[in-house]
Amino acid sequence: MIRRNQKFLTQLYMVTDFLVIQLSFLAAWWLKFKSGLLESYNTLPVESYAYWSIMYAVIAVLIGIVLSLYLPKRKKRFVDEFLKIFQVHVMAIFILLGVMFFLKEINISRQYLAIYMGFNILSIMLYRYVLKSMLKSLREKGYNRQFVLIIGAGTLGKRFYNNLVQYPELGYETIGFLDDYHKWDGIEEQRFKPILGTVDELPGMLEMLPVDEVILALPLDAHSKYPAIIAACEKAGVRTLIIPDFFDYLPARPYFDNFAGMPMINVRDIPLDMTGNKLAKRAFDIIFSLFAIIMMSPVMLIVALGVRITSPGPVIFKQERVGLNRRNFMMYKFRSMKMQTDGEEDTGWSTKEDPRRTRFGTFIRRTSLDELPQFFNVLLGQMSVVGPRPERPFYVEQFRGEIPKYMVKHHVRPGITGWAQSNGLRGDTSIEERIKHDIFYIENWSLLFDIRIIVRTIRNGFKNAY
Repeated sequence: MIRRNQKFLTQLYMVTDFLVIQLSFLAAWWLKFKSGLLESYNTLPVESYAYWSIMYAVIAVLIGIVLSLYLPKRKKRFVDEFLKIFQVHVMAIFILLGVMFFLKEINISRQYLAIYMGFNILSIMLYRYVLKSMLKSLREKGYNRQFVLIIGAGTLGKRFYNNLVQYPELGYETIGFLDDYHKWDGIEEQRFKPILGTVDELPGMLEMLPVDEVILALPLDAHSKYPAIIAACEKAGVRTLIIPDFFDYLPARPYFDNFAGMPMINVRDIPLDMTGNKLAKRAFDIIFSLFAIIMMSPVMLIVALGVRITSPGPVIFKQERVGLNRRNFMMYKFRSMKMQTDGEEDTGWSTKEDPRRTRFGTFIRRTSLDELPQFFNVLLGQMSVVGPRPERPFYVEQFRGEIPKYMVKHHVRPGITGWAQSNGLRGDTSIEERIKHDIFYIENWSLLFDIRIIVRTIRNGFKNAY
């Protein structure tokens, strides 16, 4: 029943995508040629536009099939679906334009095509988001559920069961466990589903029970049982998922890679390792920093004059920081503290009542105006607008031995602001919490995430800044 439902949902998505594209065509046609809101110089009948819309819909659905857009999405985040939808439709429009160029169809309105593409992407994302929300709600109420059987009632199996219970919107229900050695005590019998039998009884269980997925949560010394378990699941047509017993040792969310023809587990998924993502982020950094420098130039001039008038010494304070790939660079700030004496080394944290600050420096630090020169670091490629905040080499050497995963932050360019800073983790706050936020940002990067952090930073202000 579940498999039939999933097949029906897949076909529903394909048909609905096709229909939504045609509705987008009608909306774009009306807005461009009939509403009177835009200038219209149409030389083609509506039938020609309808023909190309049908052609585009067929291309988009076929690309969606190739790129696995219509595979089951129960375990997927909506942001992953969002990116794939965008990718499918960008590819589809380029293919359509290529076909139109080859057939010398040059009279299609470019403005109409832009409106059409916008309506396509927005409407498909909207209906998919609504449908995904509705399905989540139904699953929470017990509808459209899938049933899993967990093989292994040890630490891994129990942890997976507890995690699954926390996500009812996924629509999964555990039937029970299979294990050769474990038996529940009184408390465990109340907390977990029953142990139905041993691992060797799996084939019979798959025949008797409505199992959709089998979760292998066995310890390393039981891996010899995997071939027989997988063979039984394949024979019964049941999907098999494996939880590696060594996942506790992996530093982050891993993914499968291929190296020299062999499957490998890459222990850290970093979106900014991809060339396209690097270029997109760098382009965004350049455009945003240029805009910020131009818009904030009067403010920077006033701050520079304020620093010069209120305290002897240079206007710009340069300090060595550790950046991308552990390379050191000089980070710029407006000077907010008194000049150090010769031979004095600055290895101290800035505190709320720091006596080294000047009066004007206190103001620009509290308002974070001292950070504005870092947009020039961004233009030079030493920093990014958004990323983990860089630290001084002295503290990097100290923290790398004290805080697990601290050095992961140097896999990407440091930022003027970051996910940690936008959540108030700035100044004298927990380094461990900052690193957790930095790693989350590194593993979940997207341009939309960057924009969200920038908006959040502006809205909330720079908390704990002193």
